[in-house]
Amino acid sequence: MATTENSNKTNLNVIFTLTLVHFIGDFYSSFSTPLIPGFVEKFSLSMAQVGLFTGIIRFLAFIVQPSVGYFADRYQTRFFILGGLLMTIVFVPLSGAAPSFFLLVLCFALGSVGSSMFHPAVTGMVPVYGGRNTGFSMSIFNTGGTLAFGIGPIFIAWFVVKFGLTSMPVTMFIGVIPFVYLFYILPVPVSEGLKYSGFIGSMRETLGTVWKPLTLIWLVMMMRAAIAQSFITFMTVLLADRGYALISIGAITSLFIVAGTASGLLSGFLSDRVDFKKIFIVAHGMMVPALLLFLHAHGRWVYPAAALGGFFALATLPIGVVMAQELAPKGRSMVASLMMGFAYGLGGAFSPLVGKLADMTSIQATLNVLTFLPLVTVVVILFFPKVRKPLN
Repeated sequence: MATTENSNKTNLNVIFTLTLVHFIGDFYSSFSTPLIPGFVEKFSLSMAQVGLFTGIIRFLAFIVQPSVGYFADRYQTRFFILGGLLMTIVFVPLSGAAPSFFLLVLCFALGSVGSSMFHPAVTGMVPVYGGRNTGFSMSIFNTGGTLAFGIGPIFIAWFVVKFGLTSMPVTMFIGVIPFVYLFYILPVPVSEGLKYSGFIGSMRETLGTVWKPLTLIWLVMMMRAAIAQSFITFMTVLLADRGYALISIGAITSLFIVAGTASGLLSGFLSDRVDFKKIFIVAHGMMVPALLLFLHAHGRWVYPAAALGGFFALATLPIGVVMAQELAPKGRSMVASLMMGFAYGLGGAFSPLVGKLADMTSIQATLNVLTFLPLVTVVVILFFPKVRKPLN
């Protein structure tokens, strides 16, 4: 079992373990989007049913995570991490063999609940083992999830084309093997001694006097999620309308996401040396020209432009979580769930609105307007507190 005796030293073994959990869980969670066309064909789904399908997944993400974050801060147990991870590994692959739309939704709903269970608990452990390099450790942890969302869609698309939807249950064995490894080495989370505080008491003790800056951080994280998810969702349709082949669209999407992995690592590294606020301002300020460049790029230029757009659009995800945890160290899991699950889910809830606006005007016009939303976040960021002094 890992220990936390030296709070200034980074425990790389545990950080790797937590990153592995994140990668495996998000690997399976990433299967839903690329498989939608296959499910539409199999069950003759309407667009309303597709909206219901994706909406349930996002709804569960931001409803379940704060609840689990609350309990994870109260009890020292691996149940939320291992139990949630196993649910994702088992139920998402079973969706391929679902004989009805109801069972399809049920499989992904249970997989989404599993994903929502392990995220706050495992994210809450990163600051404990990150030592003085918490920002960089969180960015490494976040890389696991981002890479999974870059690799997972390509893998499952290839697998289904080659073997068919009904063969998907076989893919659960990819996750079962590392799950057994994690079962033996994953340390027990350290609770914050809030077991007898009750929900209101826990909220007062963890958020207390810092609820105002936490609200500002959450607002920025939610708007960032809305921007990034809207681009990831609708740029595929925009690129298809421009005549790009499916494999090219997949490559462009992966570039967008993987570039965000690199920027997340860089922002995490820098956050251990400079104030969080400066990184937020630069990343969100540069998001506007980067996304505009991507929208107006054509031919081969769209590939580097997609990487640039994703680089700035996804850069602040890990440091937003770390900043909130620095402000509320006694509620690490709870604030992680608010900054990731709750912000992500609510940000994703804007997708139907973005789609409606695209129907009324065009995808290009709607995304053009959306690119200027980061300017609003920059104004909010100016009111962020200074959380960390640069290291000497």
